[in-house]
Amino acid sequence: MRRLGVTLIPALALALALPAAATSAPVRQPDTTPAKPHPFDDDWTEKVLDADQNFRGLEAVSKKEAWVTGESLTDGGPATVFRTTDRGQTWTDVSPDDTAGLSFRDVEVNGKVAHVLAIGPGEASRIYRSTDGGESWTIAFQNEDEAAFYDCMAFYPGGQKGLAVSDPVDGKLRILATDDRGRTWTVLSNAGMPASADEYGFAASGDCLVTAGKAAFLITGGAKSRVLRSDDRGLTWTDVESGIPEGPAAGGFAGAFASPRRGIAVGGDFGEKPVLEDNVAYTRDGRTWTGGITLTHVGEDVTFIRGWKLAVATGDYRGSVGTSLTRDGGATWTRVSDLGYHVVDCVAKVCWAAGSKGRVGRG
Repeated sequence: MRRLGVTLIPALALALALPAAATSAPVRQPDTTPAKPHPFDDDWTEKVLDADQNFRGLEAVSKKEAWVTGESLTDGGPATVFRTTDRGQTWTDVSPDDTAGLSFRDVEVNGKVAHVLAIGPGEASRIYRSTDGGESWTIAFQNEDEAAFYDCMAFYPGGQKGLAVSDPVDGKLRILATDDRGRTWTVLSNAGMPASADEYGFAASGDCLVTAGKAAFLITGGAKSRVLRSDDRGLTWTDVESGIPEGPAAGGFAGAFASPRRGIAVGGDFGEKPVLEDNVAYTRDGRTWTGGITLTHVGEDVTFIRGWKLAVATGDYRGSVGTSLTRDGGATWTRVSDLGYHVVDCVAKVCWAAGSKGRVGRG
C-alpha cells in the first residue's frame, strides 16, 4: 500500500491458529480500586531532539538506554537515529551516512547489535546494522524488488533469529528472515502465507510485526484486518480477524504480547477524519480475539509495562491525540494523558515514547 506523506504508513503484527472470527467485548465496569502510580504521572518529561524529525521507531533497552529513529519532515531531508545512555538527559545523533529521503520506521537492539529498518518501495527498503553503538553502520539488506515495500521488523529473544515483513507481493505478504543476528537476510517461501491481496502492514510504530517466545505475530489492515501467527520462524502462518474494522487506511496498526498467549492489538483509521470505534482487541490464548473496545484516541502503538495486565497505548494523528492505560490486559482503558506519540516502549517499569516534530518522552 502506498503511503501518504509521513503519516499514513502500514504495519502488520499478530496471528492466530484458529480461523475464528473475533467476538464482541462484553460490557464491563471499570475497576474502582485505587490506581497505582504509572509512568505517565507527574514525573513524565519531554524534550525535542530535532523538530524536523518525525519519530516512529523506538527501542527501550533499559532505564538508561533508548534508541529512536525517524524521517525528515522536509522533502528529501535525512533520516536520523538518536541514542541515549543517561536516562534521556542527553541524546547523540548516531545516524548512518547518506540517508537523504529515507524513512527509518523501526529499530531493534539485541545486546551490542542494533538494526534499523528503512521503509519504502524498491531500494528505499533496507536494513542497517551496527555493532558499536551506532558509530558505524553496514547495509545488511537492500530490497531489489520494486513490488516489495517493507514495513516492520522483529527479532526473537536472544537476537539470533529475526523477521521483517513486506506488503503483498504476488498476492501474499512477504517475509524476510535472518538466522545469523542480522548479518544476512533471505526472502522466505510464501507457500505457508495465506492470501493477502490488498491487505497491508501499517508502519505506524514498527510494531506491526512482533515476537513472543517462539511465536511471531502480524497485525494487518486494508482489505482485511487480521492477526496472523507463525510458530515455525515465519514459514507458515494461521490467521483470524482481529475485530478492529478494516478499510483502505484502517485496521490494526500495532501489537504487543506479554507471552505467546496474552496480547493486545490497537489501530483505527488513518483517513481524513480518524475513526476510533472498536480500535482495540485482546487475546487470552494467542489464538482467539475479543474486540469491540474503543480508545478515545487513535491507537498507533501499544506495549506492556509489566506482567500481562498493565499496558499503555498511544497515538497522535490529525488531532486524535492521547495516551491510555489498561490494568486488565486490554479489556478496559483509562485516558491518562493528553500527550500522544507515534510509538511507546517500556522496560523495568520505565516508559519511553517518541513522536512528531522530534519529541521524545520518558517517565
